Amino acid sequence: MFSHVMVGTNDIDGSRAFYDALFAAIGGKPGFIDDKGRVIYVHGGAFFMISRPIDGQAACHANGGTIGFAMSSPEQTDAWHAAGVAAGGKSCEDPPGVREGGFGKLYLAYLRDPAGNKLCGLHQMGA
Repeated sequence: MFSHVMVGTNDIDGSRAFYDALFAAIGGKPGFIDDKGRVIYVHGGAFFMISRPIDGQAACHANGGTIGFAMSSPEQTDAWHAAGVAAGGKSCEDPPGVREGGFGKLYLAYLRDPAGNKLCGLHQMGA
């Protein structure tokens, strides 16, 4: 359904350092900068981008919004979360762990990136 996700930032260099570390923890490559100054990540057929807002206004995070990243295991989810915290992100919600609900048993970890965007590492566990 989705072609890409883009988040805004007021600090391209700081956000790039954060996401380079975050995606390296799950086998991704560092982002590259396009001709408009956006940082682009390509992994597993998906695109994730960071950019200064086109309208010239300050970037802000979406209240109630979450961007979820698929993880292959609880261990990969923990490594992703630890890399994000080490690179300047902040852990949020409950600590990484198993949650059960309408989608079954999930292993989840939540972070806020340096710009305040809420991220989730999600591994769907077997039945």
